[in-house]
Formats: sequence, structure tokens, C-alpha cells
Amino acid sequence: MSMAQVPAKADFTRSSVARYIQLATLFRRNMESGLWQVGRQIPTVDDLAEQYGVARATIRQAIGLLADEGLLSRHRAKGTFVNERPTSPIWCEVETDWNGLLSSRDEAEIEILADFEGVALPSLDQRYGTAAPRYRLLRRRHTQHGQRFLLAEVYIDQQLANKIPTESFTTMTALRLVASIPGIKIVEAHQRLTVGTADMETARLLDVPLNAPVCFVDRFAVDKRGQLVMVAKGIYRGDVIRLDMKLR
Repeated sequence: MSMAQVPAKADFTRSSVARYIQLATLFRRNMESGLWQVGRQIPTVDDLAEQYGVARATIRQAIGLLADEGLLSRHRAKGTFVNERPTSPIWCEVETDWNGLLSSRDEAEIEILADFEGVALPSLDQRYGTAAPRYRLLRRRHTQHGQRFLLAEVYIDQQLANKIPTESFTTMTALRLVASIPGIKIVEAHQRLTVGTADMETARLLDVPLNAPVCFVDRFAVDKRGQLVMVAKGIYRGDVIRLDMKLR
């Protein structure tokens, strides 16, 4: 492959994510797009180091991650070759309308990691509503086709949580849990999205490298009293999330 086929040099200076992880993401996309074809040799370590303006050791670390995944194979005196294209990612749409936020992901499994009662809501932006006296806190992990893609802490007004069937906690989205309670009317719902990196605990629970990109999605539901009946704090894998908005 000629240097003309290699993407332009990237700027890694403004990100807290380790450079080799950023490079591994770029290289994975080269394989997904077909730029680096199955069975073909990729550019040399020296060429990639020059192209991206990083040390050869950083390139080797990035290639090592992909080799560990089975996507690349390294052969002494021959070079590095593409074994297979990455599997199609499990895209997680970050919905921007009410109906979408209520919908569950098809074939997704929800695992309860922890369940606490009578807890206080952590400090947050009070413009969304007033806090209830106590909440039930569910820590959940979402998996689809064997891939973990979401960690969530769901705070539900303790009085309302007692009205939710136990089986619903492993089958419903956070907003659906409170919206399904008879007599409860959600008059406002807010969503806040920020981008960050995985700490040690998040990396372990989502099976991603330390400092890998993640997306924090916080959701707030307010009832007619102006009270926060539900707060959900989600952490999505950065390589599976997609925000799709209609511009008006």
C-alpha cells in the first residue's frame, strides 16, 4: 500500500486518551472501511510513525492491540497483514425524542450489578427539578450479542420504585420504568451528553482499554410536582454510540 492511501496525519495533542489507543481506533476504521484489505500488508511501522508523527513504539502498541483482537498478524521479515475485517459494531442510537427514549434495544440483556434502597440523590444541576427524599439505586449493565455496551446508575423515587414489578428492572429502559407506573405523568424529560474516557472500573466492566473513549449520557424525568422521579447516569462504549438528530 502506498503512502498516498494512508489517512492524513492526525492531531493527538488535545485528547487525554492514550495515543496508541487513538491510533488503534483509526487503524480499526481503516479495516472496517476496506482501506486496509483482508490478506493485504499494511504500511510499515516506520511509515506509520512518520505519517502520524509519533514514535515507532506507539505504533507497535496500537498494532499490538489489534493483533490481540486477531485482526492483524505480524510476521518477522514480512510485515503486518490484515486477518479479517472487524465485526459490525452494535450501534447504540442516542435518541432525541420521547418515544425513542422509551424504546428498549432489541435483544439487549440487562444485568443488575447492585441494588440499594433509601439512598440520597448525588449533587446535580437543580434546574431540572427538586430531589425526592430517598431513591432506589440500580446499577445495571447492558449487553447485546455478548458485547457489553452500557453501564447505568438509575435513581428512582423510592416510593415509586416500590410499585414497579421486579422483572421490569431487567427488561425496561430507565424512563420506561417510571413512565409505566399508573398515575405517574412525566411532564419534562432532559438529556445531557458529554464525552470522556474510561476509568479502571468502567474499563473492566465494559471490556475496553483504560482511557478508551466513552460517552456519558444523563437523563432526568420530572413529574407534575416538579420533582425528579428518575435520574439515569449512563456510560456507553465510545465505539458503539451514534447520535442522530434531525435538524430543523
